Amino acid sequence: MSTPLDDLAGHYKAIINGLGEDTDREGLQNTPTRAAKAMQFLTHGYQQSLDELVNNAVFESAMDEMVVVQDIELYSMCEHHMLPFIGKCHIAYLPQGRVLGLSKFARIVDMYARRLQIQENLTRQIAEAVESVTNAKGVAVVIEAQHMCMMMRGVEKQNSRMKTSVMLGQFRKSQATRVEFLQLVGQKG
Repeated sequence: MSTPLDDLAGHYKAIINGLGEDTDREGLQNTPTRAAKAMQFLTHGYQQSLDELVNNAVFESAMDEMVVVQDIELYSMCEHHMLPFIGKCHIAYLPQGRVLGLSKFARIVDMYARRLQIQENLTRQIAEAVESVTNAKGVAVVIEAQHMCMMMRGVEKQNSRMKTSVMLGQFRKSQATRVEFLQLVGQKG
């Protein structure tokens, strides 16, 4: 009985052979299995859930001013070409009696980034996850990333960067709150 890893490795072997390479040559003999293991790691977000990830790390707090966590690095895979995009995520929220453990922000980013994605959806998924876990008055997320599908193929633009933002609650309603966040993370308001 084959395992999911065996199945993936078989597909990688077929792809490599389809490219005209010989998977029996020394340098490629173990490549299908290595590539399959790498892909499982790069997409392990499918095996995670928000509840398990947060693990009750939401704490009562009187804090009601903006909390910002910035420069959370992220690595994801473009769902259109299965090539990486790499960048950073900035998250802010306005607590309403509850705060989230600091490391959970990075874990939330990783869980959604480690799936086949487009940056626009990733930004919204992170914002909605933070909102649902904290019941915050507002959540803001900005992601800036470089996409290998734009840099390595197609138009081959090496210095291009994509920026996306999602503003929920008070960040969407209040221009002053939105501007404060964007200034704190070094974006132009």
